[in-house]
Amino acid sequence: MSELSVSREVSVSPEALWELVTDLDRSPNVISAVTAVERLDDGIGFGVGTRWRETRLIFGNEATEVLEVTEIDPGRSYTVEAESLGAQYRSVISVDPAPGGSMITITFGAESTGTVSKVLAGTIGKLFEGGTRKALVKDLDDIAVVAETEI
Repeated sequence: MSELSVSREVSVSPEALWELVTDLDRSPNVISAVTAVERLDDGIGFGVGTRWRETRLIFGNEATEVLEVTEIDPGRSYTVEAESLGAQYRSVISVDPAPGGSMITITFGAESTGTVSKVLAGTIGKLFEGGTRKALVKDLDDIAVVAETEI
């Protein structure tokens, strides 16, 4: 699985930042690319098995995926997975203490699962890497702005 990782310092406590990044219902008001979230579980809490349908703008188009938390280290990190269009996607969001507050990191990876997508991944995948990195940085910037102005 090819991965890329981006990090950003945020001047709020790790506890406050964790609370923000695990509040699914609030995410359309935090991350500008997320246009809608619909919980598919009991709607209570956040942990392994938490599932939701998320609609976001990706490369100028709306895409809707079902996401599920597959691992969690409460207060520190969680892993979300989705499968779509012949690929398995995995994101790890981690929050760590930093001198000025917190460091948030998103590590995103995708692995082709279908024959055609495996062939295309070798060529087209590199073209999307820059755009994906830019989108991840924008997500972190959005989270930081809300954290630093509303918390």
